[in-house]
Amino acid sequence: MTTPSPTVPESTGPTAPTADRAAFLLDFDGTLVDIAPTPASVQLEPGFADVLLRLRDRCGGALAIVTGRPIEQIDHFLPGIPTAVAGEHGLTLRRYPDRAEEPVTGAKLPSDWRDRAEELVGRFPGTALEEKKAGLVLHYRGNPEVEETFKSAILSWLSGQDVFEIHPSKMAWEIRLAGINKGNAVEALMEQAPFAGRVPFFVGDDVTDMDGVRAARELGGFGYLIPDDFQTAQAFRAWLTHYAETA
Repeated sequence: MTTPSPTVPESTGPTAPTADRAAFLLDFDGTLVDIAPTPASVQLEPGFADVLLRLRDRCGGALAIVTGRPIEQIDHFLPGIPTAVAGEHGLTLRRYPDRAEEPVTGAKLPSDWRDRAEELVGRFPGTALEEKKAGLVLHYRGNPEVEETFKSAILSWLSGQDVFEIHPSKMAWEIRLAGINKGNAVEALMEQAPFAGRVPFFVGDDVTDMDGVRAARELGGFGYLIPDDFQTAQAFRAWLTHYAETA
């Protein structure tokens, strides 16, 4: 097990490994960017791209985005910031910025589920469908009253099979492959350079991030959750900015 020391003093925020030992594995939505009305409308804070580049350099390239989004979306929102990415909760993995994705499985979502999902969101204003390679998300941030309606519909689609599961997210329900989670993604990333031998530091903000928190801690590192450990995503980004400059 990796020994999580030396560390940045707790007085500067939650305990973290020093940059020469750290491997940063960070959630995207609600962590590196604020939650937005739609998945496509998130924005990186001005100047924060430079923070991520500086962090990556100080950590010897050991910076990864561990997200529910497909990898290509992260590249879109973080142009010019080469990172490893675990996409769709670890369904696809890119261990190095210049390498191809590694698909975990070739399983595909039944096409009629996508048709049903499109029909469902079409009935309720303020809702949206987010499609993924092997899953989908029904967002209801703009219409919270349909939460149980969406859940019931998804459960009816999933009945009688064990390949896909339903997962809660922030104002959304997600369908994804069983056994795929951010904890497995963290473990896979930490197996190879530039992450291997370093101390994992995972931060997320949602119930879907708890597996990543657990995995980082079990590997002898640190797993933190917003708002439990950092009051807000903005507070975490401020902490990360300070860390990238001083650690």
